[in-house]
Amino acid sequence: MHVLGLMSGTSADGVDAVLARFDGQPYKPIWALLNHVSLPYPQSLRKRVLDAGQGSKINSSEWLELAESITEVQAEAALACDPHLKSEIVGCHGQTICHRPPRKTNRGASLQLLQAPLLAKLLARPVIYDFRSKDLANGGEGAPLTPLADEALMGRFGGWRAVLNLGGIANITLIPPNKGPERLANVLGWDAGPANSLIDLAVHKLTNGALEFDRDGLIAKSGTPHLPSIENWLKEPFFQRSPPKSTGRETFGLLDLERRFAQMPLLSRENLIATITCFTSSIVVQDLNNIFRTDLIRPVELLVSGGGSRNQAILKDLRMKCKGIRVLTTEEYGIPVQAREALAFALFSWWHTLNYPCPTYSLTGVNRPLVMGIRVNPN
Repeated sequence: MHVLGLMSGTSADGVDAVLARFDGQPYKPIWALLNHVSLPYPQSLRKRVLDAGQGSKINSSEWLELAESITEVQAEAALACDPHLKSEIVGCHGQTICHRPPRKTNRGASLQLLQAPLLAKLLARPVIYDFRSKDLANGGEGAPLTPLADEALMGRFGGWRAVLNLGGIANITLIPPNKGPERLANVLGWDAGPANSLIDLAVHKLTNGALEFDRDGLIAKSGTPHLPSIENWLKEPFFQRSPPKSTGRETFGLLDLERRFAQMPLLSRENLIATITCFTSSIVVQDLNNIFRTDLIRPVELLVSGGGSRNQAILKDLRMKCKGIRVLTTEEYGIPVQAREALAFALFSWWHTLNYPCPTYSLTGVNRPLVMGIRVNPN
């Protein structure tokens, strides 16, 4: 089956689209990536998305217009990726505006902004969307979901394999080996904490809006991180929690960045950005060390994806600190770094058509496998 996958992540920089083909067994698919496209949001739209995610007050008409604009860009990306309309279905994650993990006093919920019926009409294809709500309604975290796709698409090999996505939020996948006593283990995954969300905000703030992100990590590489601040931040409750855990920009956004800036001594722009950047890699390293200490799991390799995989300051720090672990990108396995999540939601949409229940309990803590997503037809 030919499937189109669309993903717009918490970095809110645009839409990644893939056209893929899936056959065979659901959890061991025969697959091929036929095309992929990344379409940036117009600057005005990106600002509206980020403002909405930061809790800016907008009226009902503005919410409607925002949802329409997001949907129209999704359709534009879909047609750019699949101009000959080979796809039979479309899987669309939508744009995350707010993610609220379940806590003792609150049920979990997540808002991905999209007008799915409009998208189905624009593309003349069935659309699968709203992939997180069932998991959350059944007590799960609703995230991360992509570790299931990592295992299905990459498979297992002789040792533990880690996959790190550096989008707005950093999330980690651990895929068990295919032999030995651990071959019976479930895939693991969790949200580690902020990645590009704080880095991009820091760059925008410190350059007075002249830059939106640190291209290739060049600013961070020119600075020196303030390690005492990072050591204190790593002691915060979220970073001490064991999985399952999820988070989003509503936690690690502008207010969080300003709090961290206020806790640091007077530093140069380069050193501030270096500190926020090093914080991301330090979170990942701490999580990998913790999982080794508690479960004796040490991955043989770490495959990095997402926009942050182009940040050479993060990759250099990971290679320096992850002793004995090969640090590569997902492109080593034929998955472009910007295509991984869109490919995952294409796979989830195929699973939806097969009525395949996804075993997310080791990832989100939900109590039973669920068929992810809701289908809407163009007519």
